[in-house]
Amino acid sequence: MKTRILLLFSVALLFSITSAAQIKVDVKKKVNREANQRANSNTDKAIDKGFDKLEEGIGSLFGKKKKKKNKKEDTNEAEQTPQQSSGNNQQATSGNEQEQAPKTDVQWSRFDFVPGDEIIFEDGPSNDEENGEFPSRWDLVEGNCEIINVNGENVIAFPKGGDIIPYLKNSKDDYLPEVFTVELDAWFWKDENQRDLYIYFFDKKNQKSNGNYKAVEINSYSAEYDNSYQVIPKVNPNGMWRHISIAYTRSKLKVYLDETRLINIPRMEGNPTGLTLCFTGYSGDKPEQLQYIKNVRIAKGGVKYYDRVMQDGKIVCNGIRFDVNKATLKPESMGPISEIFSLMQKQPDLKFSVEGHTDSDGDDARNQTLSEQRAKTVMEQLITMGIAPDRLSSKGWGESKPIGGNDTPEGKANNRRVEFVKL
Repeated sequence: MKTRILLLFSVALLFSITSAAQIKVDVKKKVNREANQRANSNTDKAIDKGFDKLEEGIGSLFGKKKKKKNKKEDTNEAEQTPQQSSGNNQQATSGNEQEQAPKTDVQWSRFDFVPGDEIIFEDGPSNDEENGEFPSRWDLVEGNCEIINVNGENVIAFPKGGDIIPYLKNSKDDYLPEVFTVELDAWFWKDENQRDLYIYFFDKKNQKSNGNYKAVEINSYSAEYDNSYQVIPKVNPNGMWRHISIAYTRSKLKVYLDETRLINIPRMEGNPTGLTLCFTGYSGDKPEQLQYIKNVRIAKGGVKYYDRVMQDGKIVCNGIRFDVNKATLKPESMGPISEIFSLMQKQPDLKFSVEGHTDSDGDDARNQTLSEQRAKTVMEQLITMGIAPDRLSSKGWGESKPIGGNDTPEGKANNRRVEFVKL
């Protein structure tokens, strides 16, 4: 019995020693592990503090310093639900946007087209043109083209498709300068019936292509040149007029449909030398399928507005257009007006007298009144956009100060202008 008790005591003692040793080892491991964790935690905190200081330093370089929050702010944020926090952030963002928003919202700011200031060719066509005849200011390459009357005004129609070119004395020469613009209005019938308008940059009858065989292809909702293609939403259920604008500046080509730029090519191949307009397809005698154009204008341009006012003391704008016999601005006028607005923003000391001019058509007194009204309209548009009223004045000169002959369409077009005279 004693032997048995002694054996049990020995086993218990051995177990106690082993357990104590194990506890000692575990405690040692735990101490080491805890020490490592605390060291890592302290290291992380030190690194975080270092990055905080670095961020504050970088922020101060750009005028943005991280704002420290007090305990009250932290408590309030902790009490907010995610939805409340999100809503507050949206309100704060909205408030900041309102504070930082510009003084006015400049409409048409994306429309950066500015027409050339010297008219090379222009055709309405004139209301003197006889219905059914070939338009007198054009020449035919192929197909068919004739004058028709739509809603009281003459237009150039392509009943069986055709290619036409401006009728110019120097048509065999390169009559397009290094910087020029082309504008016209084109009527496109509803989407399923419409045909595309092609604009070539050489005279197909009198000139060689010189690499200009590619055409700008346009319909009521898209424009394409070479590999550049862009569309806008279709809004043509019954037929509509579209204003087409093209700007060429030393190989750079931009194409606009109404107030939207669709083509922007930095380097266009070839050397533009002339112009050919083409509507393809056959419409026969169906008026609902006729395609037609009007208000074709080719102009030389390119001198920056700032350079013009510094050199000449004024800016002559032929690109500001109005409805016939009215002082209502056409949408395409916002290109030049926006350029004037931008110039006046950059030059805060610049002041202008906005001065209207007309051609000699119509009554002298009526032209005088119309020029005054149009100048005032332009001035008020600039004021609406954000220019201080004391920087602008307006006056009209009627037909009294022509800069071109009133015996040609191009001369009349140059006379119908708005000038910004430096004060």
